[in-house]
Amino acid sequence: MDPMWSKATTLRTNVTKQCGQPTDLALVYDQTVVGTRASMTLLGNIVFFIFGGFLIFAGYVLGGIILCITIVGIPFGIMCFRLAGGVLAPFGREVRETEPPGGTLALIMNIIWIILPGLELAVMHLLLALVFALTIVGFPIAVQHMKLVPLALLPFGHVMTSRPAFDEEYRRS
Repeated sequence: MDPMWSKATTLRTNVTKQCGQPTDLALVYDQTVVGTRASMTLLGNIVFFIFGGFLIFAGYVLGGIILCITIVGIPFGIMCFRLAGGVLAPFGREVRETEPPGGTLALIMNIIWIILPGLELAVMHLLLALVFALTIVGFPIAVQHMKLVPLALLPFGHVMTSRPAFDEEYRRS
C-alpha cells in the first residue's frame, strides 16, 4: 500500500470521525495528495524522457517499422509499437499479466520474440538500470527500467496499464 495513500486515508478518517462528515480540510488534503502524485508522475516521465527515454522510444519505433515490413513480422512490429508507448511514459504505470493468461499462442510468440529482439531489449534495460542505479538521482529511473524488463522479455501475455486509479481508490475510502 502506498504510504501517502494510507496517511491520507488515516487523516481523512480522523477528520470525518470528529466532524461527522467530510470537511473542507479532508477535501483539500484529498486534492493535495492526488495533485502531488500526478505532478511527481509527470516530472518523473519528463526526466525519464530526457535521460534516454527518447532514444529507447525511437529504437522501439524503428524496430516496429522494420518488423512490419514483412507479413510474418507484423505481430512483432505491433508489439514494438505497444512497448514504445509504454517506454515513453513509464511512471504511473505498472506491468501486469493479462487475464486470462495468453495460452499456447502467446507462448510460441514469446519464444520467437526472445530469439529475435527480446533478449537484447531485456539486457539493454538491465544495463541501463545498472547505470542509473549507480547514482541516487538516477535510482527512480533504474526502477522504471527494471519494471520494463519482463515486458521487454515476454511481451505477449503482459500489458502495461495505468496504476489502479489512485483517485478512484482513494475517493472510495
